[in-house]
Amino acid sequence: MKSRNPAFASSQPELSDEERIEISEIFHEDIVPKLLMMHARNGTISCGFAGEAYKNWLIEFRSNRSGLEIIGFEYDPDARSFALPRPISTET
Repeated sequence: MKSRNPAFASSQPELSDEERIEISEIFHEDIVPKLLMMHARNGTISCGFAGEAYKNWLIEFRSNRSGLEIIGFEYDPDARSFALPRPISTET
């Protein structure tokens, strides 16, 4: 997920380690269960779930033995998000 043009890459915003950790925690706690409900195995999703400041960041993920793992982060000024399904309540 790295740019092939070094001049372009240096002009892109960067996430701090703390921001990556925060987004990763939200992804694993809130988003992974929803993606697994959709039978997701790999893909890219907007980080807008972590807040407005991250709406132009994308996470690339893939399946692993314990669920989904983050492969990397990428900035995309044209990133778009979509609503994920809510878990079905089994309570009656």
